[in-house]
Amino acid sequence: MNNIIMLPIIIPFFMGTLLILFAKKHLTQRILSSITAVGLMTVSIYIAWLVYKEGPLSIGLGGWEAPFGIAIVADNLAAFMVVLTSIVSATCLFFAFTTIDKRRERYYFYPLFFYLVTGVNGAFLTGDLFNLFVFFEVMLLASYALMVTGSTKFQLRETFKYAVINAFSSMLFLVAIAYVYGILGTVNFAHMAERVAEVEQTGVLQVVAILLFLVFATKGALFPLYFWLPHSYVGPPTAVTALFGGLLTKVGVYCIIRMYTLVFTFDISFTHQTIMLVLGGLTMLLGVLGAVAQFDYKRILSFHIISQIGYMIMGIGLNTALALAGAIYFLAHNMIVKTGLILMSGATEKITGTTDLKKMGGLLKTHPALAWSFLILGLSIAGIPPLSGFFGKFPLIVAAAEESSYFLVFLSLFVGMLTLFSMIKIFMNVYWGAPQHTKEQAKFSITPTLLAASPLVVLTIILGLFAEPFFAYTEVIAEDLLNPSVYIQSVLKE
Repeated sequence: MNNIIMLPIIIPFFMGTLLILFAKKHLTQRILSSITAVGLMTVSIYIAWLVYKEGPLSIGLGGWEAPFGIAIVADNLAAFMVVLTSIVSATCLFFAFTTIDKRRERYYFYPLFFYLVTGVNGAFLTGDLFNLFVFFEVMLLASYALMVTGSTKFQLRETFKYAVINAFSSMLFLVAIAYVYGILGTVNFAHMAERVAEVEQTGVLQVVAILLFLVFATKGALFPLYFWLPHSYVGPPTAVTALFGGLLTKVGVYCIIRMYTLVFTFDISFTHQTIMLVLGGLTMLLGVLGAVAQFDYKRILSFHIISQIGYMIMGIGLNTALALAGAIYFLAHNMIVKTGLILMSGATEKITGTTDLKKMGGLLKTHPALAWSFLILGLSIAGIPPLSGFFGKFPLIVAAAEESSYFLVFLSLFVGMLTLFSMIKIFMNVYWGAPQHTKEQAKFSITPTLLAASPLVVLTIILGLFAEPFFAYTEVIAEDLLNPSVYIQSVLKE
């Protein structure tokens, strides 16, 4: 039964390799990709249900049990993240069918797409620090190729910046892994957690903990390490940008949750209350201020990726059951809604041929379904009830108030207001008012494109209207995180 947790890694890797053989056969690629995406979603949901019922599942690759072999572990958090990945990737794939040109398809778009999903799922499911580095590199190599496909001057420049900053953070990651192995004699997460409790060199471990946080903060685009993101995510095709915005930064957030609730749980007054809360607050504020200053549709949404990460880090920093449950719920909400918003920007660009707010207007009259879909997603990310954004932010604000972090309460509400302002700015400039596009653009049908993105609109409504059972699930995940012995026992079989 435990072997099933390998499928979210094996399926996309195998399909990515197979699709290389069909690079020139567009219809075959699309059929095989569709079957794979739906199958991966089905398998992921089944694994999440199995883990919820039976507890964490783990296997040692090659028959080498932990801590000596590479461990693959699916607890409730990892399984939930894999489900979210399958939903986001499937939606982006079907959206790509309607927007990606054949030239990009010919240059291995679909193999690279599935290799990226392989890296993301591997990062969520691995129980080994060095293996996490390997899956990071798989994910990043695929993202470099996807980002540069099309080879415009802007894409090449921004991909170079993106590659350089990630190469630097990968070097820091290797240094941190070397220190971890030198101090603890292991890189298995569960074994690391045990050894950290035994080692008295808390000062050295604190340095290693900060070094790893620096690596994951770079991947997750936290202040002051987010400057690579806004421009890098504007250049690629919309389906690629949505995939990046929905998944890549969330891998960094997941790693922070995993490492600082399982391994580095000592002296949390420094790592959590000081570093995470301060950087989370600054990320929220500066990200949303960047969004308010923009008049480009995609750049506004890129800055909001940064801003929303701040809420998640705030929840991790508060380190209470309510805060962690809220952070995980907010993480799920953001993966769905942020992906949907970016897809809406792509559908709009397909009609108007631009992302400049000043050159658009009146789409509510010609494409009402698109306008209302955007409005639902925009109100959700701003935290307006009864959509999922409200139920993601509310527990975080309550948790901050319970911990007497009233400045964070004020900051969260203030950032929410500015988020609403920027969403209204998009709606008023792009969808409201007199049409600024031609009659041919007004008649342009985007029904297939909109249908591909519509599941995310439906999901944010469902997550809001049925928030109680979903939040109860995130509370179970939070309880597991605050009781790491469950994870440790499932891996080390003690």
